[in-house]
Amino acid sequence: MANNFCCHHLSHKLRSSISSLRSLPLPSSPFTRGTLKFPISPSRRTHTLSAAIHIQSGRFTWDDVFNLAEPQQNKSSDLDGYFEKVKLCNRNSEKQCEFIPFVLEKRIVGYVHNRFADNLRRFDDLIILPDDTSYGGKFGRYITLHPRIRTIEDRTSALEYVIKSLGEELVPGIRNELYPVKSSFGVPEYFSLERAAAPYFGIKVYGVQMNGYVERDGQKYLWIGKRSEVKPTYPGMLDNLVAGGLPHGISCGENLVKECEEEAGIPRSISSGATAVGAVSYMDIDGYRFKRDVLFCYDLKLPEGFIPKNEDGEVESFKLVPVTNVAKIVRRTQFFKANCNLVIIDFLFRHGYIKPEDLGYLELLQSLRSGDCS
Repeated sequence: MANNFCCHHLSHKLRSSISSLRSLPLPSSPFTRGTLKFPISPSRRTHTLSAAIHIQSGRFTWDDVFNLAEPQQNKSSDLDGYFEKVKLCNRNSEKQCEFIPFVLEKRIVGYVHNRFADNLRRFDDLIILPDDTSYGGKFGRYITLHPRIRTIEDRTSALEYVIKSLGEELVPGIRNELYPVKSSFGVPEYFSLERAAAPYFGIKVYGVQMNGYVERDGQKYLWIGKRSEVKPTYPGMLDNLVAGGLPHGISCGENLVKECEEEAGIPRSISSGATAVGAVSYMDIDGYRFKRDVLFCYDLKLPEGFIPKNEDGEVESFKLVPVTNVAKIVRRTQFFKANCNLVIIDFLFRHGYIKPEDLGYLELLQSLRSGDCS
């Protein structure tokens, strides 16, 4: 994989050159990508982008949500809107060659933008950049910790010092919450890293997201949350009923139970019935930030009479929405926090709302794991 990390090789692997709205990385190794051809019609593109203008700040109401979920006279039966949402989570793949491998114990655990790496040079007693091409990349070097820093605790402390020294100007939103750093899921961690710094070091981040649904009179409904307007990230946007990153020292199942209680007031007696149904993944580059995320998806069938109640102040309100209307909201707007769209699209596949007869069925299914799902 290391030798694949360069712009020339990436371009060689592309099967076709198409517009940015109609291409998306295929799931393979992180730096060997093909493209998917998205059948986006001009009318659908215009409608979706016009809706996006209204919601960039998250300033919309539930009335706006429900109005856009109403039937339209010129209804499209293709999957264009879903493809666009996948693309929103997988931006700027052509810029992967701007990053330097972050290596520990001869394994690549992350990627750091070459310009952000300049900020790390002053910590040469903790972080070094050896000249070595064995891990790929066009810069002929990689980033690693000083050889004397060997234990998990020492590595965690060293990076904590670096991040605090860089400060909010370079690593905004520090939360004092640690994420485990691993080369893949289920293997021992190398150290723990501040959550806000994860995309700046390009580490793989894992999370849990849950679709909470109700069945009533033969129809399925999804509980949808609207994030608080004072949240530092994605304020006012729509969200899954329950979602959270997977921090250090907790399993997926226990983390889901914790998040259920905090975010929706779901007691363990109910949340323990959640079913693990798979995972989605994506790779997104935004400036110096490289997100390589894997989200473990869960479904929970809730009692008809259950009403969620937020306990941590992060959700403004909840609404129970027919799944068919949720599908329209995903297709027609950018009201949802971007990665929530992937989790909902996955739900639509598994519950039969997206069918093999729909144009682009297999391409869309495959695109839900466009990141390194390992």
